[in-house]
Amino acid sequence: MWELIKAGGWLMLPLVLCSIFTVAISIERFIRLRRISVLPKSLLIQKNQPLATVINNLKTDANASQSSLGFIFNEGLDASKNGEQFARAQMEATASREISYLEKNINFLGTLSAAAPLLGLLGTVVGIIESFLVIDLGSNSNPTMMIPGISKALITTAAGMLIAIPALFAYRYFQRLVQEYVAELEQQATLFHAALFYQENDDAQVKNDLKVAG
Repeated sequence: MWELIKAGGWLMLPLVLCSIFTVAISIERFIRLRRISVLPKSLLIQKNQPLATVINNLKTDANASQSSLGFIFNEGLDASKNGEQFARAQMEATASREISYLEKNINFLGTLSAAAPLLGLLGTVVGIIESFLVIDLGSNSNPTMMIPGISKALITTAAGMLIAIPALFAYRYFQRLVQEYVAELEQQATLFHAALFYQENDDAQVKNDLKVAG
C-alpha cells in the first residue's frame, strides 16, 4: 500500500486526507444519527396516547430527554408557562438547532465525494504531462521512460474513484436519513404542541406538570 502511495506522487497526500475525513465523518454520523439518539420510541406520540405518559418518560428517561426530540419537548414544556405562541417559538428555535446538529458535516462529505475524483483527474493530467516531458521528441529516447508517469496517472485516478464512490453513497444515505428525521421531528413537535395547548385532557399528572412548569 505504501509503495502505491509513493508511486502516485504528491497528489496522493490530499487523496489520503480525503479518505481519512470520509471514514471519520461516516463513523461519527453513523453513531450520532442512530434513531434512539434522535427519535426515541418512548417519546413518540401515538394515537390516543395520554400526554402524561410522554411527559413522564421525558422526566424519567435520561437518554430520551437528551435526544433531539427530548430537547424539543423539554423546551416546549418549560415555555408553556408563557403561553402558546412563546412555546411554539421556543420549540421551533430548538428544532432548528437540533436539525443543524443532524446535518453537521454531511455537506462536507458531499464535497469530498466531488473533490476526490477531481484530484484523481488532476493526478492523471500531471502524470501524463510528466510522461511526455521525459521524452525528447527530437531524439530516439526510450519510450519505457514514460511508464512511471503513466503509472502515476492511473494510480491517482483509481484512488480518486475508490474514495469518491463510498463517500457519495454515504452522503446520499445520511442526507436521506436526516430528511426523514426532520419530517418526523416536525410532526412530533406539532402533535406535542397541540396536545399541550388544544386537547382536552383531565389527567391530573399533566395538570401538575404544567403547574410546576408555570
